[in-house]
Parts: sequence; structure tokens; C-alpha cells
Amino acid sequence: MDEEEEQKKSRGGGRLLFAGLALLGVLAFYVFRLADWQIANHQKWLNEADRSGSAKVTLDAARGEILDDKGNGLAINQTGYAIRFNAAYMTEETENKTIHTLISLLRSRGEEWVDKLPIRLSAAGKYEFIPGQEKEAAVLKSKDFLNVNPYATAEQCMQHLIEKYGCKGYSAKDARDIASVRYNMDRSWFSISLPYTFAESVSQNTVAIVSENSPSLPGVDIKVTAVRKYPDGSLLPHILGSVGAISKEEYDALHETKGYPLNARLGKSGIEKNYEDQLRGKDGELDVNLAPDGSVASEVVTKQPAPGNTVHLTIDSRLQKVLNTSLAQNVQGAQAYGRQLCAQGYKGSFSGHGEDCVAGGAVVLRVKDFAILASSTFPSYDQNQYAKDPNYYKTLLNNKAKPLINRAFNGVFTPGSIVKPYVTLAALQEGAITTSTRILANTVYQRFADSGFTPHSIGNYGYVTANFALMKSSNAFFYEVGYRLGITKMNLYAKRFGLGVKTGVELGESAGTLAGPAERSAAGGSWWDGNTVEAAVGQDDNLFSPLQLATYCATLANKGTRLQPHIVDKITDYTQKKTLYATKPKKVADIGVSSSYQEYVKDAMHSVTKGGTAASVFKNYGIAVAAKTGTAELGEGNGSDNVTFIAYAPYDDPQIAVAVVLSHGATGKYSMQVAKDLFDAYFFGKTVDSSGNLVMPSASQQASSAASAG
Repeated sequence: MDEEEEQKKSRGGGRLLFAGLALLGVLAFYVFRLADWQIANHQKWLNEADRSGSAKVTLDAARGEILDDKGNGLAINQTGYAIRFNAAYMTEETENKTIHTLISLLRSRGEEWVDKLPIRLSAAGKYEFIPGQEKEAAVLKSKDFLNVNPYATAEQCMQHLIEKYGCKGYSAKDARDIASVRYNMDRSWFSISLPYTFAESVSQNTVAIVSENSPSLPGVDIKVTAVRKYPDGSLLPHILGSVGAISKEEYDALHETKGYPLNARLGKSGIEKNYEDQLRGKDGELDVNLAPDGSVASEVVTKQPAPGNTVHLTIDSRLQKVLNTSLAQNVQGAQAYGRQLCAQGYKGSFSGHGEDCVAGGAVVLRVKDFAILASSTFPSYDQNQYAKDPNYYKTLLNNKAKPLINRAFNGVFTPGSIVKPYVTLAALQEGAITTSTRILANTVYQRFADSGFTPHSIGNYGYVTANFALMKSSNAFFYEVGYRLGITKMNLYAKRFGLGVKTGVELGESAGTLAGPAERSAAGGSWWDGNTVEAAVGQDDNLFSPLQLATYCATLANKGTRLQPHIVDKITDYTQKKTLYATKPKKVADIGVSSSYQEYVKDAMHSVTKGGTAASVFKNYGIAVAAKTGTAELGEGNGSDNVTFIAYAPYDDPQIAVAVVLSHGATGKYSMQVAKDLFDAYFFGKTVDSSGNLVMPSASQQASSAASAG
């Protein structure tokens, strides 16, 4: 009995062992298949999966356009042709051959294909990483792609790529180029649902050649695209901004919430970014049904794409071009004049004579609604080159003058004496002075002489009233006004004018800095009355943008009512037949100063152009102008003085307000000339000719322009 039981147990154990081994075998098989599917040959099986069933393909919508105030195109769509790979028709066996054929074709025709591999072939025939593309090289080496050591060389990375993509047998150059395309296809998640764009823009002749050879280029098709173009790439680059490929961070944030695909392009800066939701259209969908053998059985458009909306700006392109040209000429003129004085051994200023003037900004507002008619920054750049030439972009980044900064909105400058009108208004309204108060306006301010602080001023005018002090821009007078008024009340009115606070414009802007105890304390310093008198003449910590200064000037012209500056006039549908949104003037603040005091100060600003510091340019000008000049000392060792200028015209019926800043400009005539050129353009029709010269029209045309402006 015991022996029989032992035999039964032995047979039962054998069956269990066999069953266990069989189960392990089945599990091993599934583990092997999973490893094959998910690790070893994941791309192969992914492609196989793509080639069965159905897929949805995105049909790109046209991006909305950006126009100026007269409907002229600033950022438009032009019909273009892209070469695209369609996974439903592309065979793995011919993939590399197809890519090699297309690269050779485009290279022979001087056309570009999408090339983002951070490796190049050196003159010595060795693979090397491209300088400046360290971030891209790190992505290539990461576990998501090659999974190699961070210190792997370019040669080692290329060997991995050649092996991975089957590029053996090609020359070193061709292997690199084919691997570049295959690498970017993988990074773009190339599939039936996500076609790959091999070349974003090719000529019609190239399209014809590709079409003729389509039988030998399986999976290659031509897509008609809407290519973003800027008719004048140098007109308004900082305002319009740019469009680029979606980043990983942007995709993670926008895919789930707004449906952005991996191959999306979107606004990266300026209007293109801030109005992305309006400019971006609604993509369509194409259902692709596949037969069991992977061939395309049918294609059906299930949702038509809808183009984005059109954004209309307040910018007047003619004024913008004049402002760009004048600002550039006068920055360069100030620099040339400074160099001339240096060569002559001139010793008139310890800080410099303008030889270091390389930058500036200017803004023009329409007084009735604070619409921005022109906004200029120098130095600037061409956004068409920026979009297509990586070397051009690197040049801009390395330029010490920083041409990518929008100095009109984001540049902040010590303002100098152009603050004196609001200081006067604050002092009159608060009773610190009256219109008949006389203060000593000589070359040295003596109140703090016992402490050794004796700030200087130009002119020995004796005892004068505020209107004369404004006309001649006496610092000594305003030192005392600032002392009597105090920094708290002074800054209260500054903010009402939009200084030291953001204006509310639709694009990014700087809030600037309003000098005062709070600002000084935050920086770890202390404040005393000496700082207050310096702030009263636009010195100390005061830093304002040209946009803020133009807002301040327009507020003076607008009877003390500050509106919100705006650069978008309206938004329409793509056809421009239906208005979806129109900007209305938005009141921000009243300065809280009696109208009689406002007229007193504005009259003084008019006298600045008739017998004061701006008379050299505007004394005999055909339009009555109210203005204030400014020269801001930056301290010894910090370069030449800033020169600033604010003005509005006509004085008795204000239509436009202008603010100009030349960083290290030193000599005021150059900032004033920028404003004069702008007034010439607005009132008399001055333009820029085809050679880039500022030209005035005939007398009859000037009269017509003046009547139209009025």
C-alpha cells in the first residue's frame, strides 16, 4: 500500500513538474514577445499596427493674419509647398533610399530640408557636435533616444545612429544626413496619424520634379501650405513676434487642453504669441481606412479646417517706417558726433559726448484714444531672417547692443528733465508753490551746502517762476520744488501719469522704477531729502520706458485723463467681413489737477519750443508743438548722458504724442530730430523712399496731408 501511494505521488509530482515547466514556457514566450514588441522591435510592430485598421490625420488650418490700421499685411500667409512623408504609403525597405534621393535633389537646387541633428562632419571628415547645440545633443544621448553616456563623443553617437537606421554603405556625409532625417522622424512620432514634413518650403520647380518621380518615391507627397511671411521683416519685429515649432513643455501644457499636436507651430513672442488663441485656426480631420495588407482603402474628410481670425493693429506702417529710419539715423548721428568731439579733444563732459550711443526707443500715441501709431527700437532685426537662419539668430544673441530687446516697451532709462511738467503740476495742486512763486535758479543749489551736497544746474537766472523754469529747464528751481513737495506726493502724481507702473498694453512691458524710500529700502539703502531733490529732476533711481513716457505725454495732452495704450484695433474673422472684437478707449486715471494749472504747464511746454530748450528745432516749425527736453546723467564711469524728449502737437488741438529716448545720446538735438521727422510724416506726409532716405512731398501734397491730419 505504501509503495502504491509512493508511485501515485511520484506520478502526480511529475505531472505538476510538467505543468509548471509548460507554464514557465508559455510565460517565457509571452515575455519574449513583449520584449520583442516593446523593446527590441517596437518601431517595427508600431508600424505594423499603423498599417491596419484606421487612423485620423490632422488637416492644418490656415493661421490668421496680422494687418496694420489700413489693412496692409504685416504678417500674412503665402501659398507654399512642403514635401511630406506619409506612413501609409512609405515602405521600410525603401525609406533610406527615398530620403537620400530627396536630400540630393534639394541640395542640387539650393533648397533646405529639416535638419536638426546636432552633429556635423568637420573639414577633416570627422563627426563633431555643433557648437551652441548642447541641449539638443543631450536629448540625442538621453535614454529616450540613444541611451548612451553623457560624455559619449559625436563619433560614438553617429555609429549608434548608423546602426539604428541602417545607414551602412553610404558616405560619411550621406549617412549623417539620412540619420538626421530618421532621427527627427522618430522625435516627431512619425506615423499614419502624424505625417512628417521633410522640407517646409520648396519651389514649384522642385515640386514638379518630385511629382514626376513620384513612382520611385513611395510615401512622398506634396502638401500645399500657408507659409508665414512678413512683407517687411524689419518694420515691426519686436511687436509682431515669431512663430515656431511646439516645444515639449508647450506640448505637455497644450495637447490635452487645446488639442495641439506634436508637429504644431505656434506663436513664440509678440502679437503672434499673445493672440495665439485668435490667430490659430481649428484643424480639420481626415479618416484613413486601411486594408488588411496595409494599403489605403479610403480617405474621408470628416472635419474641414477653419482658418484663424485676423488681428488688426493700430500701427500706421508709413509712420512706423519713418520712425524706424529716423531713430536709426539719429542714434548713428549722435554716435558720429560724439566721436568727432572726442577726436577734437573736446572736454565739455566728464561722462562722454555720445560716442557710446548705440541704442534708442520711441513711441507715438494718438491722443484721443491712446492707440499706438508707431513703436520703434534700435538696433532691430529682420524677422524673416530670424525665422530661417540659425546663424543670424546667433549673431543677434551675441550682439552687445541686444537687438532682440523691445526697448520701446521693455527698455527702461533714466528720464532726466522731462519729469518736470508732472512735478510742477503736483507742486501747484498740493500748494507747495503757486504760479507766482519765485525760486532762485542759479548754477548751484545751496540748501544742503552744510552737508557738502551742492547739485549743479545750468544757467544763472536769478529768481524765476515755474513757467520760466520749465522753458529753460532749470534744475536748481526744481530741486527746491521737489524738496517742498516731498517724495510721497511727487510719486503719487507720477503714478497717475503712468510712470513706475505698467500701462496695460496688450504685450509684455516693464513697470520701470519710481525712485523713492520703498525702492531704496528694497535695495538695502536709505532715503534722504537729497535723493528727493534729485528725483524731482528725473535722476536718482527713476527708470521709465519710452511707452510710459509717451503715455505720460499723451495724458498731459488729453486734459489730464490717462487712457490705456493699445496696439490692437480689432479682431475680425479670416475674411475680414465680420468684426468679432473692437478695442474701445479705456480710462485708467485722472491726474487730479485743476484745469487752470494744466493749461499753465502746457503753455510753458509750448514756450519750450518757441524760446526754450527745443527752440533750435521747433521755433519756426509749421505746427505749434508743446514739448519738454531731458538730459539724464548716469554717473561717472557709466557712459554718456541719456537724452530724452516728449512732445505733442498741435499744441492747441493735440492729436499725437511722441516720446524719444537715445541711450547715451548726449546731445538733445538728435532726440528732437526724431520727433520732428515723425511730425513731418504725420502732418506733412514725409515718407521713406526706396533707397531708405527720408523725403518730404511737394508743397501741394504737404498741404493735403496737413488737411487730412487735421
